[in-house]
Amino acid sequence: MNQKIQDFLNEIESNIQENTFHRLTISNPTHKKNDLKKIIIKLIVIKEETHLSFVYRYTTKDITKNFLVERGIHKIQELFHDFNDAILLTENENIELKIFPNKIKIIRKQTEKKDISQTHDKQKIRIVQKKDNVYLQELGILNAGFEIKKGRHDKFKQIDKYIEICDSLIQNMKLPKNISVMDMGSGKGYLTFALYDYLVKNNFQPHVTGVEFRSDMVKKCNTVAAICDFQGLHFQEDSIHSVQIVKNDILIALHACDTATDEAIAKGILSNSSLIICAPCCQKQIRKQWNPTSDFSSFLKHGILEERQAEIITDAIRSLILEMHGYKTKVFEFISNEHTAKNIMIVGQKTDTPNNAEEIKKKIETIKKAYGIEQHYLETLL
Repeated sequence: MNQKIQDFLNEIESNIQENTFHRLTISNPTHKKNDLKKIIIKLIVIKEETHLSFVYRYTTKDITKNFLVERGIHKIQELFHDFNDAILLTENENIELKIFPNKIKIIRKQTEKKDISQTHDKQKIRIVQKKDNVYLQELGILNAGFEIKKGRHDKFKQIDKYIEICDSLIQNMKLPKNISVMDMGSGKGYLTFALYDYLVKNNFQPHVTGVEFRSDMVKKCNTVAAICDFQGLHFQEDSIHSVQIVKNDILIALHACDTATDEAIAKGILSNSSLIICAPCCQKQIRKQWNPTSDFSSFLKHGILEERQAEIITDAIRSLILEMHGYKTKVFEFISNEHTAKNIMIVGQKTDTPNNAEEIKKKIETIKKAYGIEQHYLETLL
């Protein structure tokens, strides 16, 4: 083994022993087509024993595995066969390992002292904090003592998972500090407030606009924003269809019904948004044209299967249209369907490398022909 890799492993072990280990991130896979993009490692305590908790971050999912420290160190060593970068965050410094074809470097940088804590694997560390969270209190999620109200735990978990997803996307993008965000169909504002709060705490100067056609909700959310002194957060009474967007960085549309999701995606594409995040709802538009070929008729005669297949095809075409306009896409489960039935998320990240639009268009036409679809609504908006 290379001596510098061994030195880096020794740093990990010594910081664990001295309780100064904060987090280790291993990234930059040697093979760029590798679906495993990075591994995030933290310390946790399970049954009074210290473990290393590995979060394997794939393109569309995360997998968590826990190992006793000795076994975990061995696993880390193995990862350096396939990954070229690692950064160890400790109490007082960041230590970076960079593996190049002809050399290996260790870079040290002093930092402000970090608060080091360990947690049992059942006690999930949440990004959205309850303590002194006035907006969740005002919006009816927390009680006067900043504890989750009865019957609101699922909503709190949904909000936290949403911010966790946003965090994983935003931290890997180059976005301006004066970031602009449009939340299309913001509803009661839970997720809009949480995203604004997250951006401020991560040193952005956000300008966030919630678009909602129900005047009572707009009034309520603007009142709560004023109570919280969230000066960069504003809600306006408008529809997704009619709202005007000139330039934007992030566009959100969670549970916009049926073709409203398509209108939101189109607004994101036309405003050249760097990041588009959608959780579709009620995908009914193509069902009106639905006429699958005989190859599919045997199983699509069952209503529930036809409904689900229509949803899949609707979202598949949406993701392909995003790709056709220069976005890298992900489609994945937003949150376990025990918390919400509306659990599919489509993410589009703008890339500098143009995709082959003609090739993607052919794929869309093949799908449409197979299911007897004349036109997907999103196509008519672009």
